[in-house]
Amino acid sequence: MLGNFSYFALKFGVFRILKVELIFIKTLQKAHSTPHIAMTVVYPRKLQSSIGALSARDVLKQVVGDREIHMITLNRYRYSEQRSCKDLTDLVEQLDGTPPTLVKELSRHISDEARHAMWLTDLLVDLGVSVGTPPGSSYIQEFERLLDHENNLPDEDKDSFVISSLAAINVTEKRGCEYFSAHIYALKQLPQTDETVKVRETIERILPEEAGHVRWGNRWLAQMADKSPEHRQKVETAKQKYAAIEQAAFESGMDITLGAELRRVGSLLDIANTMPLWQRPQYLMERLPQTLLAPDLQRSRVDIAQRAWQRDPQAFMERFVPMFLGGLNRKQTTQMPTRTKAKKADKVGV
Repeated sequence: MLGNFSYFALKFGVFRILKVELIFIKTLQKAHSTPHIAMTVVYPRKLQSSIGALSARDVLKQVVGDREIHMITLNRYRYSEQRSCKDLTDLVEQLDGTPPTLVKELSRHISDEARHAMWLTDLLVDLGVSVGTPPGSSYIQEFERLLDHENNLPDEDKDSFVISSLAAINVTEKRGCEYFSAHIYALKQLPQTDETVKVRETIERILPEEAGHVRWGNRWLAQMADKSPEHRQKVETAKQKYAAIEQAAFESGMDITLGAELRRVGSLLDIANTMPLWQRPQYLMERLPQTLLAPDLQRSRVDIAQRAWQRDPQAFMERFVPMFLGGLNRKQTTQMPTRTKAKKADKVGV
């Protein structure tokens, strides 16, 4: 069922392979703070679909089984890596040289992302695949649309700006790790053709550097939280807020079924509920009209319906239409999964 629509969904650079899966899981389990203070750990949620909750492995199993969808997904990885260079460069310019150690970390991050975009571009060109802008809704653009830029200005409160920026980067890296891990797992279940091996080895080259991005982000968030109780609360709030934003952006790209507009409004309210009361009206007023109209969603629906019909009219009627109408049966999941743990003082959590 996913085969007719999932190609537009997985569009962000994600970073990890199975050989370091246990390392990443252990990192997730080492929560923030000192032994006597617990910190909240926020995990990505599964996709809620008309056929139930879908894990990353559920989605990627379908993706790798269809070459067209698979290649579009890889192109979305490439696009995301390329776009990350621009967004991280903008952040460096906003920081204006301070703190210098963070600028150094971000500069290395930019270098890594540019190299990953190059590797993925080389792969796709060698496979004869388009490296143009991927079709469908853009996770990156939706994520940026939902960010509360108006409430985070570097000139007003530098520490708050740094915390917000780090939390936003870190939450997308977590989702990415989950999906690239699933991608590698799915590839390993296939016959190991030359193409499959090339794709898997390219992702495996990217992972070690991306795992490093997660670690330095964790370390910086922990350091900011240790500055004071006020800073610790800001880190907690930022993690909850940007987890809600990331979840909304993720689901907006995955969900084209009937009623998706209203579910997007529900996600928008979830985000607003993580903010102070006085910030909520402006945030909602500026984003509610586009959320309801959702022009990107309408374009995606038309594009995907056309592709599904052209590929197999019978499958379109038997699978795509029921899937689309099944959106009415979906239930909105609004609670953000969290886990509270203590950690050793010399360790860094997520």
